[in-house]
Order: sequence, then C-alpha cells, then structure tokens
Amino acid sequence: MLGCWSHPQFEFVRGDLREPHAVESTVQGMDAVVHLAAIVGDPACAKQPDVAREVNYRGSMTLLEKATQANVQRFIFSSTCSNYGRMADPSQYVDESSELHPISLYAETKVAVEETLLDLQRNDFSPTVLRFATVFGVSPRMRFDLTVNEFTLDMMTKGHLMVFGEQFWRPYIHVRDVSRAIVKVLDSPVEKVRNQVFNVGSTDLNYQKDRLVDLIKPHAPEAQIEYVHKEEDPRDYRVSFSKIKDALGFNVEHTVEDGIFEVARLVRDGIVEDLRESTVRN
Repeated sequence: MLGCWSHPQFEFVRGDLREPHAVESTVQGMDAVVHLAAIVGDPACAKQPDVAREVNYRGSMTLLEKATQANVQRFIFSSTCSNYGRMADPSQYVDESSELHPISLYAETKVAVEETLLDLQRNDFSPTVLRFATVFGVSPRMRFDLTVNEFTLDMMTKGHLMVFGEQFWRPYIHVRDVSRAIVKVLDSPVEKVRNQVFNVGSTDLNYQKDRLVDLIKPHAPEAQIEYVHKEEDPRDYRVSFSKIKDALGFNVEHTVEDGIFEVARLVRDGIVEDLRESTVRN
C-alpha cells in the first residue's frame, strides 16, 4: 500500500466489511469493485468459524448490495480452486463447468457468494468470479504458510520437512500473476467477462507435493525430507486454466521455480526478521 500512497488518485479508507454505512460510503462513485476481503484459508476459518461466516459471506453480501445500489458496473470476486475439493478421478482436469465439492468452511463461503453473485443476471452489472490457484512468491504482506513458501522456508531454516500426502495435486500461481489477472479482467470488454467464472493460473503449474520438494532441493540440498503417505485427502485436484487463456489471452509470467528462488533469497538475505511471526502467516 505504501508503494502507491503518494499517487494523486490513491485514496485509503479504513473500515470493516461488516459495517454497512462504511461500505456504502466507500463504493459511491466507483466504476469497479475488486473484492479481496476475507478470512483466508482453511485453518483461519476453522479457528474462528463465526467470524469467517460473518466476513466471508455476510460481509460479501453487504458489499454486493451496496455496490449494486451505487450502480457499480464491474464486480470482481476473489474465489478459490479449493471449491473443487476432491476429484473423483485425479488423472483428469477440472474446469469451470465441473461440479464443486467444497470440503471446508472457507470453500463453502466462497461457493455461496459465487452462487448469489452469478444469479443476479443484470444487464447493468458485470460480475466476474476468479478462482485462484494456491498463491506463492514474495509480496509486501508476506505469507510463509502457503505451500511453496512454507516448504522453502522449512527446508532452508529447519533442515527438515514433513510432507503429508505427497502424491496429491494442487495448482499454483505467483502473487504477481494474480494481480495481473485482475487487471486483465478490468481491462477486458464487459461482454467477455460478465457473469463469467475463470480459473486463474496455468495448467502447467499443477504439481504434486513431492515435485515441489525436488524443485526446492537445490536451495537446501542437505534438508531431510520425511514423507507421510496418506491414502485419502479431501483436497486433490488438477485444474485446467485454458478458459482464461483462450477468452482473455491471459498467461502467467512466473514459474514455481521463480517463486522458490525469490523466497529462498528472501530467507538467505534476512529481509524478514522473524520468519515465524503471526504477521507472515494466517
């Protein structure tokens, strides 16, 4: 945020998504809303389920109501590929038309908002749902509790990593590519994005956990890896990202190797003083 603080068109408003008056005043005169606010991730939602429901669902409904009342034209909702849950056949790829199987409170709230948003069907309102892959990479608000970042940190600082369910699939995306995708949707013609759902990531960046370990190994060659094989994991999915590529021409610019390299450099250079602080994890 501080990077754009001095920009003449930047305005900062401190408020709570659950406060209708604060939301109402904030969306007045806006052309678009990019809705990123949430209690993010399965552990955080499980720890405070009531707050998660209030923020992720009821707060989202407040924002949606106030945005439509203020005649906001575009509404981008940040959702998640976790909505797909466990695939019946992990050898296949799920896409935007696949059935959703949310298995966590976090995913349940995201699916509920998606359904409400896409049911509006108004000609003067353009909602778009973006289902993001699991994010990695360095950002101003750093997170070391995301798989790629966490594996890199633990292998480099602890010299040991315990991996549960190494054979299960997840898709990944760099945080800067997440930002690029949002800008791409905002810049796209309304008719291409209205009432659309897009998986956001790259089909090439679907990985099993043991492959991530292989990619991190050059940065922590002495790290000992302990695999705890699990026969069943509620989240096991490979995702196709061809729709956003074909419809909007979006391609990622950063590989998982790129993210591992920059996280490893961050750790080696001691840029983050306390790597275990709650401020760098949810």
